[in-house]
Amino acid sequence: QVQLVESGGGLVQPGGSLRLSCAASGSIFSINFMGWYRQAPGKERELVAAFTSGGGTNYADSVKGRFTISRDNAKNTVYLQMNSLKPEDTAVYFCNAWIRGSNRLPARDYWGQGTQVTVSS
Repeated sequence: QVQLVESGGGLVQPGGSLRLSCAASGSIFSINFMGWYRQAPGKERELVAAFTSGGGTNYADSVKGRFTISRDNAKNTVYLQMNSLKPEDTAVYFCNAWIRGSNRLPARDYWGQGTQVTVSS
């Protein structure tokens, strides 16, 4: 079994910063994709930031220049540094990963439980 465990959400004032973490654990042969999504009340879930298959990064236009995705491959962990937060960043943030449990299995889609980020004065 594979689990994604997120941490780091909370309440922050506009202009503040938060750092989210997502650690993958369990039977992991390889991780093909790791990224962050968010879902605000009444809205569709949207991609915030992710690593591309070529090793680059992809960001939603609304967070470019403010958010940074990074990872620690040794720890199977991905981070999302969020700076200059705005009220419109308020959402539940989800970690997503495509993980192979062995070299004989295809990658499967896994999601974290979500962590609430609230930006408010």
